[in-house]
Formats: sequence, C-alpha cells, structure tokens
Amino acid sequence: MKVKKQAKSFISEFKEFISQGNILDLAVGVVIGTAFRAIISSLVADIIMPLLGALFGNIDLSDLKYVITEADA
Repeated sequence: MKVKKQAKSFISEFKEFISQGNILDLAVGVVIGTAFRAIISSLVADIIMPLLGALFGNIDLSDLKYVITEADA
C-alpha cells in the first residue's frame, strides 16, 4: 500500500514538473529543430546543389572548407 502511494506521489510530482512548461518547451524546440534540419537538408540537396551542378558542371564541395583561425595544439 505504501509503495502504491509513493508511486502515485511520484507520478503527480512528475506531472506537475512537466506542466511547468520548461520540459515541454524543450521538447517543442527539439521537434522544430529536427524539422528545420530536414527542410534545410532537402533544400540544399534537391535545389541548390543541382543548380550549382548545372552552372559549374560536375562540382564536388565535400572538401571545401574555410579556416578562420588555426587551433592551438
């Protein structure tokens, strides 16, 4: 009986914690970020890269990089 009461108490405390909004905001941010990443990846792979390929021929940008400052060893 005592374990059941502790479990109910834990569940009610967890619901109160979730309803504060911080975790919910974080979850919404993760979902939106994931969707935005998928949109940008699709935009680059399906629109920008084919346009660059049509303009410049067979282009490979996988080795393209720009170093702002060298890292200290």
